[in-house]
Amino acid sequence: MWKDTDVLLVIDVQNDFCPGGRLAVPGGNEVVPLINRLAKSFRHVVLTQDWHPAEHKSFASRHPGKSAFETTMMPYGPQTLWPDHCIQDTPGAALHADLHIPHAELILRKGFREEIDSYSAFFENDHKTPTGLGGYLRERGFEKVVCVGLAFDFCVRFSAEDARMLGFDTEVIEAACRAIDLQGSADQARKSFADRGIVLA
Repeated sequence: MWKDTDVLLVIDVQNDFCPGGRLAVPGGNEVVPLINRLAKSFRHVVLTQDWHPAEHKSFASRHPGKSAFETTMMPYGPQTLWPDHCIQDTPGAALHADLHIPHAELILRKGFREEIDSYSAFFENDHKTPTGLGGYLRERGFEKVVCVGLAFDFCVRFSAEDARMLGFDTEVIEAACRAIDLQGSADQARKSFADRGIVLA
C-alpha cells in the first residue's frame, strides 16, 4: 500500500503528552499500539520529539499573572501558554516506552530555542525558521508525508499544513492521533485539512 517515496511522520509521542504527563492529551497513550503496527508497513519513518529548555517562553510559568492555556502575544504572534513540559533530558521528554519503531531513520528535536515555540516538524512558530526536515525529505526523494501522533490539533496539524505548503502530498491518519481540543481546535484542524487538500484518513 505504501510506496518507497512515502514517509511516516510520528509526532511527539512522549511521556508528557500521555496520561500522567505534564501536558497530557486525553487518550494519548492509546495511539502507541496503532502507530507501532502502522510503522511496520512503512519502509521509512521519522520521529519528532518536543525538546524544551527549562526556561522556555511558551511556559505559563514564565509569564507572571498568566495561566496555562491562556494566550499571550509573542514577537511572532499569538502563543498559547502551556504547563512546563518536555523539558530536555527529563523523563517527560522521553519517547513513550512502548513506542517501538527500531527502523526509524531520524529523530528530529524541536522547540529547543528558548524564545520561540515549535509546533510544526518543519518550521518554528514564526513560520519562517526551518527545522531542516523539509530539505531532508526532499533530498531523500520523498513525495508523501503521512502524519500521526500528538496532538492532532496542534503539532500534527501544523506539521501537516507545512508539509502540504512545501509541496508534499500529505495525509493525516486521525485514528492514530489524539486531540487537546481547546475551544474547538480539533474541528478547526479538520476544516484546515479540507481547505488545503490534506487527506484525513
